[in-house]
Amino acid sequence: MSAGRPEEHGLGRQDLEAVIEARRDLGPTYEPALVESLAEKVELAIDARAHARIAQDRRHRSNEVQRQKQQLTLGIVSLGTGIPITAIAGGIEGLPGMVVAWVGIAAVNAAHALAGRTRQ
Repeated sequence: MSAGRPEEHGLGRQDLEAVIEARRDLGPTYEPALVESLAEKVELAIDARAHARIAQDRRHRSNEVQRQKQQLTLGIVSLGTGIPITAIAGGIEGLPGMVVAWVGIAAVNAAHALAGRTRQ
């Protein structure tokens, strides 16, 4: 999410034009109240943008932590399944079978790691 324009957070060109028009209509007597009202709207727009950015950062961190947990889990499962796969492949095909089995396990782990990076 980008920082966005002020209009996206409740403060737009129309608001500014309305304050200028009100200043023309009401005169300088009401200027402090108009300025205070405009400042309040600006503060609310800034707060909305800050809250949106914080929420975006939290989602990003949460997604990153989840991806790291998945990668760790996949690594542990790969090692756990690699032992019997190595025994089976080694018993049937010898060293070439074990190499093929571990290349396949490594490829799955690499693909998962790369897929997580491309989504970011």
